[in-house]
Amino acid sequence: MTKPIIATALLAGLIGGAVGVGGSALLDRGTNPSVPVLSSQPASAANAADVKPGSVTYAAQVASKSTADIKVNTSQGTAVGSGIILSPDGYVLTNNHVVAAAGQGSAITVTTGDGKTHTAEVTGTSPSYDLAVIKLANASGLTPATLGDSSGLQVGEQVVAVGSPENLSNTVTSGIVSALSRTVTAGDESGSGLTVYNGLQTDTPINPGNSGGPLVNLQGQVVGVNSAVDTGQGGSGGVQAYGLGFAIPVNAAKRIANELLQDGQAMKPVLGVQGSLASANGSATGAQVGGVQAGGAAASAGIKNGDVITKVGDTPISDYADLMAQILTHAPGETVPVTVGSGNDARTVQVKLGSAVDKQQTTIPESGGQSDDGGSGQGRTPFGGSPFGLVP
Repeated sequence: MTKPIIATALLAGLIGGAVGVGGSALLDRGTNPSVPVLSSQPASAANAADVKPGSVTYAAQVASKSTADIKVNTSQGTAVGSGIILSPDGYVLTNNHVVAAAGQGSAITVTTGDGKTHTAEVTGTSPSYDLAVIKLANASGLTPATLGDSSGLQVGEQVVAVGSPENLSNTVTSGIVSALSRTVTAGDESGSGLTVYNGLQTDTPINPGNSGGPLVNLQGQVVGVNSAVDTGQGGSGGVQAYGLGFAIPVNAAKRIANELLQDGQAMKPVLGVQGSLASANGSATGAQVGGVQAGGAAASAGIKNGDVITKVGDTPISDYADLMAQILTHAPGETVPVTVGSGNDARTVQVKLGSAVDKQQTTIPESGGQSDDGGSGQGRTPFGGSPFGLVP
């Protein structure tokens, strides 16, 4: 991409030079007093106001100070991502898939907003939420990000993303929140299952290298962690999708990050059911339960094998992916109303969610075998294939 840009610039310069010479030759033949003299004007008061809170310019300036570039050197190449600075001494939040290879002894290098480069080690990871915390060596005086409240976001609200797409550091893009509480499903590398998470949808351009970086509101507060994009059918030669990026809501990220900082591991809620995207009743709307863990949260609430879950709280459930994504929005041990059935047969039960250490992604098969909500998946990258693309 760089060479064509440079070549075009050089070509434009050569053409401009030729025109300039021709123009000078004409002027030498006779001075024209009507020819304008070009000059610059200072920025207007209106432009100066753009750097105040509530503008994209302000949000970009604030977020850039708290954004880090992350590189993980592996035997297969270099993974590039972004991170959110959490403390002056160098704790940084990023995506698990950005640093996943680091567990195999690969080196992590991080460049902060002041231009300094540090080595880093993984403090802890949460695969189901695609989050990780790393610690920079010999860091001090960094500017921590200000975390906002993702529960107050509205569709149409302006947001700004900062990161290193395609290894272009300190890149700023802007857009809006285009949907809330979107179920994101992504195929693992083997194609045998789908990984699930609940995210914010945005049309803010997010590209490879943005992963782990901040999505901020116009006050410069972090409202999400950029994680994935929907490429449509572009990877298989079909129609390329644009403007469909996804971020992990900061309220969920904050809980997980606090646990990783304290214990090096995070807990996730467990409903205690099994299922797949293929329903036994193709006409059923909801998540059909294919198995219930004995003594688990669902069993204790009276949910049985074959039941169809249609709501978690007030949120409608259309399939098993929705069910798992919505469960992950709650904290372990929280009591959640779950609606089973629909119409006159609907009943709502109170489920006190169980908990498990988050060691594996929460995955579900598209058909066939059952997978539970405890995270027993085999995929290695959360966003490795159809239908959503990886943002490494």
